[in-house]
Amino acid sequence: MAQNVPTLTAGEGGLSRYLDEIRKFPMLQPQEEYMLAKRYKEHEDPEAAERLVNSHLRLVAKIAMGYRGYGLPIGEVVSEGNVGLMQAVKRFEPDKGFRLATYAMWWIKAAIQEYILRSWSLVKMGTTANQKRLFFNLRRLKGKIQALDEGDLKPHQVTEIATKLGVSEEEVISMNRRLGGDASLNAPVRAEADAGEWQDWLVDESDSQETMLAKQEELDLRRKMLSEAMDVLNERERRIFEARRLSEDPMTLEDLSGEFGVSRERVRQIEVRAFEKVQKAVRNSARSLDQQPSA
Repeated sequence: MAQNVPTLTAGEGGLSRYLDEIRKFPMLQPQEEYMLAKRYKEHEDPEAAERLVNSHLRLVAKIAMGYRGYGLPIGEVVSEGNVGLMQAVKRFEPDKGFRLATYAMWWIKAAIQEYILRSWSLVKMGTTANQKRLFFNLRRLKGKIQALDEGDLKPHQVTEIATKLGVSEEEVISMNRRLGGDASLNAPVRAEADAGEWQDWLVDESDSQETMLAKQEELDLRRKMLSEAMDVLNERERRIFEARRLSEDPMTLEDLSGEFGVSRERVRQIEVRAFEKVQKAVRNSARSLDQQPSA
């Protein structure tokens, strides 16, 4: 897929040249994006995939820049984000009504974060979801409560961070010691005299990670709303909806017609009706949330 994706070369000016190159790829209009996605989904057209990927390289670069504070080569961060983008294109379902950028954002961030976790000696691949959230947000929260000094956190600071992130106090203490042991906040990011210190990156990192957490919470809410909305379907509608709209390897109309003993056209009608019912239930759920008084 997308063999002709530009590469970010190391060395002076590499990033600028890469950004100039990817800006040459035009942004796709919604209908054009939809048709290209359909071409790839139905025929695995490599040219369609390449155009979809290239038109979203700027999104990857923008997201990658938010992770510069971890001291990793920006070229590798961008490359990992591009891998996530390609996975998103491969799995994208254009008929679900979302733009590719909305869907791809999660794949790009996941790929970059996994790369960071693999690269940092203090975090291994077996890390739990809570520990990952703690890793990416501990500095931000320490900054908010003025706890950036080296050494152990005070008991009330540990309690406050643990409560906000939904982790145990023991995990906060352990992660803080591991972060502090890996590198001092006053250590230079690189060997160059003007490279700056780790603490110089805290403000930029804070905003990007806060946004990332908010986006993840929004995604979790959408998934919850979808799950609840599917309760409006009967057993047959749910089976067809899941098989056609939610499966990574959707079943054909012919296979489902054989399973239920009805025509392919009848299966299609049931699929459309189920989609409309779920869509309506999701809209009603979202409307109810909007009408709730804020805390």
